[in-house]
Amino acid sequence: MLKTDNMSSFTEYLQASVQELQTKVTWPSWRELQESAVLVFVASLLIAFIVSAMDWVFGVNAADALWSGVVGLIYQLL
Repeated sequence: MLKTDNMSSFTEYLQASVQELQTKVTWPSWRELQESAVLVFVASLLIAFIVSAMDWVFGVNAADALWSGVVGLIYQLL
């Protein structure tokens, strides 16, 4: 009898979830989705640029002579 109660409560939960998704959730429009996607893309590019600039400044791949970074160049001058 316990399994039947669990299954009926699970079914009620699913029905309530579907009803809530259909009636109470505000779904974004296609235009809003496009704007959000562009915003995420631009933010990702900005963060990637910042991280690569930090890598270059601190010479993360200092084993490569061409990639010693600003800090590596300062050390070489001193």
